[in-house]
Amino acid sequence: MSDLVLYHASPSRSSVVLWMLEEIGEPYDVKLIKLADNDQHKPDYLKLNPLGKVPTLLHKGVPITEVSAICTYLADEFPARKLNIPPGNPQRGVYLKWLFFAPSVVEPAANDKVFPRKEPARPTAIGYRDLDTVLDVVAKAVSPGPFLMGEQFTAADVALGSLVRWGMMFGFIPKRDEFEAYAGRLAARPAAQKAAAKDEQFAKA
Repeated sequence: MSDLVLYHASPSRSSVVLWMLEEIGEPYDVKLIKLADNDQHKPDYLKLNPLGKVPTLLHKGVPITEVSAICTYLADEFPARKLNIPPGNPQRGVYLKWLFFAPSVVEPAANDKVFPRKEPARPTAIGYRDLDTVLDVVAKAVSPGPFLMGEQFTAADVALGSLVRWGMMFGFIPKRDEFEAYAGRLAARPAAQKAAAKDEQFAKA
């Protein structure tokens, strides 16, 4: 068994980590979790991820959860692929901001749009803004690009770029020119294509 083991449901948020693993280029194993069969709530899996979510990544037997945390960990643990901005570089703070912008800002704002509250939350009561304002920030960050950190593709593009791509696919992120160009650059990456092909096979399993 490889040192890296991904507990994966296809398609789901764990597809982001599948892509990240392909970018890393290290051997890994996949254990499929069937959400329809409630595998995520079985006792053995809850020992690894008490919330019963996917993904969970095991590295040398240690479980890591939460997509952006996993992407951050992998980029730092395998620096040869230059998917991180290393400690000591002043741009690391900007890189970390974008890594966690997807789950802590874009996704909550999108959920508010898709599942509106009876009354809008006060801006001072939440840690993000309305989706249109949030997406204006993202659009500016990816244009002219090519990536969030300029010429360097990083784990932040995996985390945030996945949400942009899926958001346009499912209609909760508008197909702005900046987003379509950015998503096209990401989709052209060989690792993204390999991950997508594997996901298609996993979905059929």
